Amino acid sequence: MTQSATMNAVAEKRVQHPDKPLPLEYLRKRWLQVVLVFGFFFLYFPILALIATSFNEDKRNIVWKGFTFGWYAKAYENDKLFDSLMNSLQVGAISTVVSTIIGTMIGLALYRYRFSFKTPFESLVFLPIVIPEISMAVAMLAFFAMLGVPLGIFTITVSHIAFSFPFVAVVIRTRMAGFDESLEEASRDLGASAWQTFWNVTVPYMMPGIIAGGLLAFTLSLDDYVITAFTSGPGSTTLPIQIYSMVRFSVTPEVNAASTVLIVITLTFAIGAMAMQARTEKRTVKKNG
Repeated sequence: MTQSATMNAVAEKRVQHPDKPLPLEYLRKRWLQVVLVFGFFFLYFPILALIATSFNEDKRNIVWKGFTFGWYAKAYENDKLFDSLMNSLQVGAISTVVSTIIGTMIGLALYRYRFSFKTPFESLVFLPIVIPEISMAVAMLAFFAMLGVPLGIFTITVSHIAFSFPFVAVVIRTRMAGFDESLEEASRDLGASAWQTFWNVTVPYMMPGIIAGGLLAFTLSLDDYVITAFTSGPGSTTLPIQIYSMVRFSVTPEVNAASTVLIVITLTFAIGAMAMQARTEKRTVKKNG
């Protein structure tokens, strides 16, 4: 349905039911506004409090004694925190590249090809998104134990790839839903080979989805704790694991500073992925409308 058709449908509903509010007009009700404000406060106030206390000079965070960046410098000088951050970035980078490649190929295949048992295969591909993360972690641990693979950076990376690539496949398949196949037909009519058509027509169209899926995969890998806790070994501690081990002893502003850095990195990549997805959808709607 185009944008003009949608507007006509909304106007027709307004004429037929003048006293009934439209879906978006429910936000004008005072009680719903109060519920939304309370919900956002309940969700985000703990995060804002954590960020604020990371700048507090008081080590125990009981009272506010002044503003300082000293805890961020102390967290940077903490060798364990720095090494765990490097491990997280290493695992995130490798898993993002591999997850994006696998997810892109699977998403394109699910969109383009018809084959026997496609529906069961699609369900199996998206199963890691649905099942509890703890179940995924136990399954990966049992898998590595059965193969006799020692736990470490390698097992964490493989586990993150298995967990992340279905999310990339979902993004790619959604992107390809608005693809105009006549573009590929025109490319072949002009003499391009199948490989040239793929690289010069299909891949550029998928690129916003590939970037968004990659950012999403990196965010999932950087934040993951449960799967990493089950598949990590000596010398492979990631930042979430290190922060949790520090919190068990005491919650200091140094821990809050490290957590704030993790939140900022995650939020940056998440916003980038959502912005890329929104821009893609906007272009698709404008093209089809």
